[in-house]
Amino acid sequence: MRFKVQNAAIVIVVVNILFFILQQVLGSRFTEAFILVSKDAFARPWILLTSMFLHANSTHLLFNMYALFVFGPLIEQRIGSKRFLFVYFLSGIVAALASIPFYPRALGASGAIMGILGVTIMLMPDLRVLLFFMIPMSLRTAGIIFALIDIFGIFVPNGVANIAHLAGLGCGLGFGYYLLRKKKDFTRKFVERPKKAKMYGNEVSIELSDEEIDDYIRYGRL
Repeated sequence: MRFKVQNAAIVIVVVNILFFILQQVLGSRFTEAFILVSKDAFARPWILLTSMFLHANSTHLLFNMYALFVFGPLIEQRIGSKRFLFVYFLSGIVAALASIPFYPRALGASGAIMGILGVTIMLMPDLRVLLFFMIPMSLRTAGIIFALIDIFGIFVPNGVANIAHLAGLGCGLGFGYYLLRKKKDFTRKFVERPKKAKMYGNEVSIELSDEEIDDYIRYGRL
């Protein structure tokens, strides 16, 4: 029997909240042990990962967890828990690595969440959202606005790791593009080719791998 993670996005939300509680209870020593300190990143490489579960304050935590709660389960249902976890942690680590040359210290799940946002933009660009809880627009447009805000923030420093945000977003967009290409190849091989062959009275033998069968049953598209 294969182990399957369910509702990974919610689990990550809970873990982030637990880490924040530990930050409040145990104080700065706990945060200092796991925060990303750029000069120590290669001596203590685990802080690239642990810093993703720390937050500067309750507002920082609230906005990050709200975004993860909204978009996480949505895209996890679309691509599956394994792919969700892969892109989440990959985006977070890439964002952490990108921050090293520019920020002495960094913490937060924003880079990883921007990666999830990037995948969602690629797979569901026309999804309607409320920017700043007020302005309706497509997710594609909202993503462009968020990217422009981060680009502006690079030149007007405000204590936010804007470069890390952009790195996470780019990672998510890239993974989303990969999934779209995989979907296109799948459609061409198993839908368009058999349909075309049938039009001309030909028979096509198609062999699916176990992974492809599992993907088709679970997602029907990827």
